[in-house]
Amino acid sequence: MKNTAKYVKQYFEPTGVTMDWVKKSSIDKPPIWCSVDLRDGNQALIIPMNLEEKLEFFKLLCDVGFKEIEVGFPAASETEYEFCRTIIEQNLIPDDVTIQVLTQSREHIIAKTFEALKGAKKAVVHLYNSTSVAQRQQVFKRGKKEIVDIAKFGAKLCKEYKEKAEGKITLEYSPESFTGTEPEFAAEICNEVLKIWQPTADDKAIINLPVTVSHSMPHVYANQVEYMCKNLYKRENVIVSLHPHNDRGCAVADSEMGLLAGGDRIEGTLFGNGERTGNVDIITLALNMYSQGIDPKLDFSDLPKITKVYERVTRMKVSERQPYSGQLVFAAFSGSHQDAIAKGMKYRVEKGVSTWTVPYLPLDPADVGRVYEADVIRINSQSGKGGIGYILETQFNLILPPKMREQFGYHVKSISDKAHKELQPTEVHDIFLRDFVNLQDKLNVLEAGYDDVSAERIKGKIVIEYNQKATTVEVEGNGRLDCVSSAIQQVTGKSFTLEQYVEHALEEKSDSKAASYICISENGNSVWGVGIHTDIMTSSVKALVSAVNRLL
Repeated sequence: MKNTAKYVKQYFEPTGVTMDWVKKSSIDKPPIWCSVDLRDGNQALIIPMNLEEKLEFFKLLCDVGFKEIEVGFPAASETEYEFCRTIIEQNLIPDDVTIQVLTQSREHIIAKTFEALKGAKKAVVHLYNSTSVAQRQQVFKRGKKEIVDIAKFGAKLCKEYKEKAEGKITLEYSPESFTGTEPEFAAEICNEVLKIWQPTADDKAIINLPVTVSHSMPHVYANQVEYMCKNLYKRENVIVSLHPHNDRGCAVADSEMGLLAGGDRIEGTLFGNGERTGNVDIITLALNMYSQGIDPKLDFSDLPKITKVYERVTRMKVSERQPYSGQLVFAAFSGSHQDAIAKGMKYRVEKGVSTWTVPYLPLDPADVGRVYEADVIRINSQSGKGGIGYILETQFNLILPPKMREQFGYHVKSISDKAHKELQPTEVHDIFLRDFVNLQDKLNVLEAGYDDVSAERIKGKIVIEYNQKATTVEVEGNGRLDCVSSAIQQVTGKSFTLEQYVEHALEEKSDSKAASYICISENGNSVWGVGIHTDIMTSSVKALVSAVNRLL
């Protein structure tokens, strides 16, 4: 990178701040949330939403629990104006929801904006003009006084229209490009607006401090917020709103630190959609609070549904690694991660733990509508025995012995590696059934009869099919399975040792099937076989036969 010299600091560090907000360890209450998906988010789409799509999205935002929703810039286009009129005239705005509209400081635009709000019970009118050094010098070519005059002109007009409006109107002002504005000038222009509006305890005004372009580290923005909070006219009657963009990837951090520094309100979008790198992702911000035990007062308990609607109406794609929302954010492919998660889940059940402390998962996937088995444990060539065993146990009630988990795990990983693909739970189950359960391709026990010789010994008459030839063998052993084992060794010429036998019911019913797991070894080579049948003795014989077939 050769051109670093051309980049200079475009932000201003305020003086007189104490940074006492740094001593706070967390946010202790949710902010006032305002979704700007239908305005800021919509204007950033390649294909903006049509009327029907905006109506569907508006309903989604209401269902999630937003009480303030910016619905558009009514004077900007006929579609924006029509949407505002539609939700008012068709009475689609819940009584506890306040719509917000944006306007520039120009007379005909302010007039059109208030016209669009006719009949609204409650609304926020958001006035803005740009204040940064770069905008003043390069775009408007005006001095500070002229920029202040623009803001005062719009503030006076908004106040006049507010006094004539039918519904309750709250006024909001943004010094756009706030982060590139001298803190003293930002405070000056905001205070000139506030002196015109004269906010009261019953009729507060909103001062919005946008990170229109992110220039600095998050703590600098927080210091700017602290400065404004300490220098605003009638601060006790002002709601300080934050509107971070994500140019430096810091929008969430800007928001969290800005709230600690005195901010009261957040303007953002679902999934962070917005101009350039986007706005602050309200889902991430809200669920960060939720994961710390703070109720954000927004309902994201069905993120898959929210994602589906969002992707359809915006034609945007939620990244697989988007915090909380992405398809893979709860997924563990690593064997050690899978093992820790599986053990953590089991620990919660065994100990009756109510708090969430599962390794590698900062939030319970079920709380946002995700499914443990489908979303958390994902199987590929990097997976381990713990995760693979967890899939079989939780989805198919197959509780593999630890040593078999290891052998089956390597078997599955090898298949995934050769195929260069992730394996779905059903595919893992199919591999298990195909390669370990009730095998009889080379060897099978066709019949087995037993007679007691003594309390410790029985006789067995076993009919074995081996390489398509049936042979009857009479043997004696210390149990039925021992008799079958001896008969198989006589017919095949193999000499193996029965190492381990485990069984369990597949369901808690009297007529349920049983699963039997048997490990045999020959010359240090251990193999497992599984039998599944309604009769426990038959399942154990099938497990032994399966193991021998795998040995053969």
